[in-house]
Amino acid sequence: MTDRLSAAFAAPGQNHRAILCPFVTAGYPSVDLLGPMLESLQHAGAGCIELGIPFSDPIADGPTIQESYRLALENGATVERILQTVEKIRGHGFALPIMAMASFSIIFKHGADTFGSACAQAGIDGLILPDVPLEEAPAVVATLSKYNLKSSLLIAPTTPPDRRAKIAALCNGFIYYLSVTGITGERQSLPADVPLNLKSLRALTPHPICVGFGISRPEQVAELAPLADGVIVGSAIIKTITRELATASPDVPSAVGRFAAQLTAGLK
Repeated sequence: MTDRLSAAFAAPGQNHRAILCPFVTAGYPSVDLLGPMLESLQHAGAGCIELGIPFSDPIADGPTIQESYRLALENGATVERILQTVEKIRGHGFALPIMAMASFSIIFKHGADTFGSACAQAGIDGLILPDVPLEEAPAVVATLSKYNLKSSLLIAPTTPPDRRAKIAALCNGFIYYLSVTGITGERQSLPADVPLNLKSLRALTPHPICVGFGISRPEQVAELAPLADGVIVGSAIIKTITRELATASPDVPSAVGRFAAQLTAGLK
């Protein structure tokens, strides 16, 4: 099996610049538009996709992503339909790695073994585990690894050092570092402690580090590019979709692609 995730982070070469990891909610505005949106993001220069699997009780997500989850579920997005769609676009040659963000409640409901097998069959490259209890995480990561699925867990600025080390040891995909404490959403500026925290995380892992939460503009992407391996943008992409849906003749994939191209300009 091709390790698409490792290849994506290695792609920039010696003059390494971070890759863009756009977040999209699977099923917003519809499951049918997921494939065209991902193709548009790939064309715009994204390096990895973070695919949010909607569920009814998101914890760390701000109102923008919460609402997209609600609408996706209302529009009939299910795990089965989402994975079928991913498998279909893989069959059409979609090449970027896809990391699915899935609540532990979804994994628990299906069973880690069944869920991991289904994700691998569909062409998912790994899972971002935003809320898995640390005590449960080793077993989940081990089960996912059976299917060659990478695991990424979250570390916040307030995570104590000993807990950071335990989480970092479980991340075989990338560490997902939260640039701010709190929920997702756009911020005007990035905290001053981001460079120092990223430097300390480098000592804990040989794997890439991606930064998310609060990143919405090309200049913020450019600021993080020398420091991180990946830059995650979520709420700003969801807002782009919502604005486009309010236009007279919405073309969501094109709008998402244009915005992603502006963000990737900060990586060049």
